[in-house]
Amino acid sequence: MSRSASITRNTAETQIQLTLNIDGSGIPDVSTGIGFFDHMLTLFARHSLMDLTVKATGDLH
Repeated sequence: MSRSASITRNTAETQIQLTLNIDGSGIPDVSTGIGFFDHMLTLFARHSLMDLTVKATGDLH
């Protein structure tokens, strides 16, 4: 049984796709367009040994 989840949220202003694998190996693939947020999510994924993919586009401010 894989402990993972995926979710997508689309609005008129933003598109967000997120995938998380709790039993991963710490591989991040983060692109939100907000540098510090990308950095924090990347560190979270690496140090928790979870695979995290986040893709966000649109009005992110």
